[in-house]
Amino acid sequence: MEINVIQGNATQHPTPGLVVNLFEGVTTPGGATGAVDTALGGLISRLIESGEISGSKGEIRVIHTGALTASADASPVSAERVIVAGLGPSGDFDYDTIRSVSASVARKLRSLKLPTAATIVHGAGIGGLDPADCAEAIAEGSLLGLYRFDRYKSSSDSNGSGDSDSTNGSLETLEILELEASKIADLESGVSRGRAYADAACMARDLVNEPPNVLTPSELASRAQDASSDSGLDFEVLEADACRALGMGSYLSVSAGSVEPPKFIHITYSGDSAAPKNNVWLIGKGITFDSGGLSLKPPGSMVTMKGDMGGGAAVIGAMQAIAALKPKINVHAVCAATENMPSGSATRPGDVVQAMNGKYIEVVNTDAEGRLTLADAVCYARDNGASRIVDIATLTGAVSIALGKGHIGGFSNNESLWKSVDDAAARQGEPVWRLPLSNTSKQLNRSEVADIKNSGGRLAGSITAAHFIHEFAEDTPWVHLDIAAINMSDSVSGVNVRGATGASARLLVRLVEDLAG
Repeated sequence: MEINVIQGNATQHPTPGLVVNLFEGVTTPGGATGAVDTALGGLISRLIESGEISGSKGEIRVIHTGALTASADASPVSAERVIVAGLGPSGDFDYDTIRSVSASVARKLRSLKLPTAATIVHGAGIGGLDPADCAEAIAEGSLLGLYRFDRYKSSSDSNGSGDSDSTNGSLETLEILELEASKIADLESGVSRGRAYADAACMARDLVNEPPNVLTPSELASRAQDASSDSGLDFEVLEADACRALGMGSYLSVSAGSVEPPKFIHITYSGDSAAPKNNVWLIGKGITFDSGGLSLKPPGSMVTMKGDMGGGAAVIGAMQAIAALKPKINVHAVCAATENMPSGSATRPGDVVQAMNGKYIEVVNTDAEGRLTLADAVCYARDNGASRIVDIATLTGAVSIALGKGHIGGFSNNESLWKSVDDAAARQGEPVWRLPLSNTSKQLNRSEVADIKNSGGRLAGSITAAHFIHEFAEDTPWVHLDIAAINMSDSVSGVNVRGATGASARLLVRLVEDLAG
């Protein structure tokens, strides 16, 4: 979809659909919505008075203006339809509201089979937010809301979005209207940034949504290489022999049961080559299919395990946006990709493996495999001069039990880096809830036969998993994000459709920009 910024008056701009907005509790609209209301002879105000329009968040009402042409008390706008989008209470309004509302409106416009539509800038008037940032949020939300994964849909009326309001139509162009010429350039810059953020999440969604027989570790590496080449990023893959030479016994123990070769992916963006210590490493879990290994999962639990590389998808998608936005910081993305499969060569419960830093790990549960790959990835980052590490993983079902579906579970050994992550998460509408790393829960990872075991059992499962990774991060500033609870969505809501969400990709882009200053 094209998104263009147009200088124009909302009441006079010809379009099949014009989107305006309304805060909850407002009885007499102001700003651009007020101008449209006046042009419609106060129709919006009357619909508010009758209770048909309330302005509640997510409410969308369509007014067909053609029927008003002969009305004596109305001078209809040039738009064929006026779509009134509810913003909710003004006290709760933020950029994430704009993203969410824009996504819902975009789907509504598509369901109306409108090839083009126009919108005012939500939040730039009475909302009091920066106009360029508002345009960014409109673009980001609209693109995310219209996302479809339908490459395996052979039926002509299948759209793959999981949205009951979707049709086979396509919204091809969205025009953002601005009356003042002096603001156009800033709004265009905002739209460009919003597209970069949305593209990062959509690329991550595409990777996670792929079936596991298609997206093998080799295919993931190939797509990461193509994306890196297109974006001008440095790309490297360490094959199994190279990983073995580096002592990555923990990572390779996970791949031992699969006929698919592991691929250790490393992507580099050099935004401040004169200051190599000005860096951050983004490490994503890359299990392209997780059967549980010999600690086999129940059949029903395997259905979504093609998405166990959601962290890896997020860092690969984020790098594409980082290359486009060009922040002054060096960024490394690592994804230790592999399958976790049962076979005669698979790692057994009770085996002891050695990580890159020399630590011995007792494998008590082969379904606690992601942390084994992250251990060597974190060691690799530290050996190569990582100043800050953020790892992202669909690591534990326990985080869903602890936090439900609304938050990413967060852990850290560094207050400054944690605050940066938390701020970026809040700005992008991907909230993180910090969980404790206490000595009591750490003891659950103690092994009688090795330095550490890879599972602390059922108690505090997401916490003991974080403790395990912390053993390898040591004193390097580090944040661990467990995205298992929000990696996939089974409903349509705001920027998310059914399937992969692209969780944390946009968060990471914002974090990198914030760290670059």
